[in-house]
Amino acid sequence: MLNTPSMVAGGPDDFMTVNHLTVSGSHADIGRALAEEARRAYGWRPQPAADPVVARARRTWFERNWPQYAARMAAVAEMLGVDPDAVQLDGLSGPPEGSACSAVWCPPDMASDGRGRLGRNYDFFTLSQRELFAMMASGHPPSATTPASASEPAMCSRPYVITTRPDEGLATVVLTMDTLDGCMEGVNEAGLTVALLIADAESSAIPDQRPQVGLDVLQLPQFVLETATTADEAKQALLGAKQYDGGMPLHYVVADAAGSGFVWERGRNGVEHIIETEGAVCATNHYLHRYSDPSTLPEDNVETMGTYRRYAALAKRTAGGPMSPDDLETTLREVAFDARAAEAYPVRTLWRTVADPAARTMSTRFYLGDDPDGGLRLSDEGTFSATR
Repeated sequence: MLNTPSMVAGGPDDFMTVNHLTVSGSHADIGRALAEEARRAYGWRPQPAADPVVARARRTWFERNWPQYAARMAAVAEMLGVDPDAVQLDGLSGPPEGSACSAVWCPPDMASDGRGRLGRNYDFFTLSQRELFAMMASGHPPSATTPASASEPAMCSRPYVITTRPDEGLATVVLTMDTLDGCMEGVNEAGLTVALLIADAESSAIPDQRPQVGLDVLQLPQFVLETATTADEAKQALLGAKQYDGGMPLHYVVADAAGSGFVWERGRNGVEHIIETEGAVCATNHYLHRYSDPSTLPEDNVETMGTYRRYAALAKRTAGGPMSPDDLETTLREVAFDARAAEAYPVRTLWRTVADPAARTMSTRFYLGDDPDGGLRLSDEGTFSATR
C-alpha cells in the first residue's frame, strides 16, 4: 500500500522540497509502489539492458542474496509487462565527483545520557545536472555561491524520506537524494543504522553507471538495513555480499542499538576493511584504513574537499569526554559546508541527521537556502521512525 507523499520540509520557494512516503504490504506491493512514485516524481522509466547475460546474472544474485529486492524488481517487471532480463529495473545512480560528508558515531558509553547516536552531514552540490556535467567537463568549478539555474532544478532538490513496512522482514526508514530503491542513510526496526560517505574524494572519478552483478553504492545500505539486525550481522552480510562502486568508492558507518559501531571500506583490489576504534567513530572522505590517526594526516588540497581538516576537527571534538545531544549537534555544525566554507565548489550541507538506534528513529534538518550572512537556512527538525 502506498500512502500519498506528504511534504515534510521546504517548498516551492525554498531550495528543496522534501516528501515523506510510507509503503507497506508484500515486497511486490512495495516494489510497484516505489516504481510508480519514481515514475511520477522523476519521470523514471526502465532502460534497455546493455547485456542480457549480465542482467540475468544480476537477477539471480538478488534472488539468492536479497530476495526482498528480487521480489520488488519482479513485481515492477510484471507491472510494466517487460522481460526482466531485457531492461534495467533499478536506479543505479551514484554521487558525482566532489561530494563530501562527515559522520560521527557516539557510542552509549561516550554519551552524557547513555544513548548512542550516529550524526551525519550530507554534503552535495547545489547544481542542476546540466551544470554539474558542464563543471566536470571543463574541470573548473564555478563559484561556490553559484545557484542552480531557474529553468532546471538542482539534482538534490527533491529528496525523499521513505518508510517501508513489509508484511515479512524488517521495517526501515531511509533518506535518499533521488533514487527510491537505494538510500544515503537510514535505520531499521531492530535499531541498526547506516550512513554512506565518499571514501576517496581526491581520486574519485565520474561514476561508471553500467550495472554489474551485486550491490551498487546506494543499494548497499538498503541491503544492510533489510538483512541485518546487529553490527555483527551487518559485518557478515557485507563480507558475504558482492559489491561494486563504478569508480566512485564509498565507505559506510554502521552502528546498532547495543552500542557497537564500525566503518566498512573496500580498498584497492577489492580488499575489505572493518575499522573499529575505541570511543567515537569518525569518518569524512578519505580511507580510514590509510589515515585514521588525526596527528599524521596529509595536507588538504582542492580535490580533497577538506576531508582531513574535517576529520581532525571531529576527532578533537570527540576526544574530550562525554557528549550530549547538543554537543553532537555543535560538532556537526562546525564541519558543515556553507557559503563561506565550501572550498572551491558550490557545495552545501543539504541535511543533518542524527539517528538514535535505541529509539529506532532519525531526526533531520534540511537545507532551505543561504542566509545573507553566508550561513545556512535550515528547516525545523523532523523525526522519522522505523517502528511499526
